[in-house]
Amino acid sequence: MDVEIRERMEKLIAFFDKAPIKKTFGMDFSYNEKGEAIFVMPYNPNLNHALGGIHGGVISTLLDNAGWFTVAPHYKTWIATVDLNVQLLDHAKETRLTAVGNLVRTGKRLAMARMDVHTDEGELIATATGTFSVTSVPIDSD
Repeated sequence: MDVEIRERMEKLIAFFDKAPIKKTFGMDFSYNEKGEAIFVMPYNPNLNHALGGIHGGVISTLLDNAGWFTVAPHYKTWIATVDLNVQLLDHAKETRLTAVGNLVRTGKRLAMARMDVHTDEGELIATATGTFSVTSVPIDSD
């Protein structure tokens, strides 16, 4: 893997570590050897919907994060989610969730990723595709 991409991955991990959503959702974030973003979220009953399962919006957030952070290291500028197409396949109750992003395409203006969420038992509960727009804002312009 390219050294610049690895350096951006490290910068993005540090960036996410400061994000309030990390604390709220309790998510851990890392990259695997293929450069795929992995988000692990422990079960938190405060993120359930009224019927007791983990809310679909929480699952969608995991999917968006996995896609965004898989695509982001491939650019020197910030990216923005422009489309997130989520399929909630099954409910999830009282289980840790893991989301993994897979890079589909990088282009000059748009990039695409595919993401999946599994339970601790290995059950696929959601999948998504995400399209991300490449901005002109440099990553270093915090």
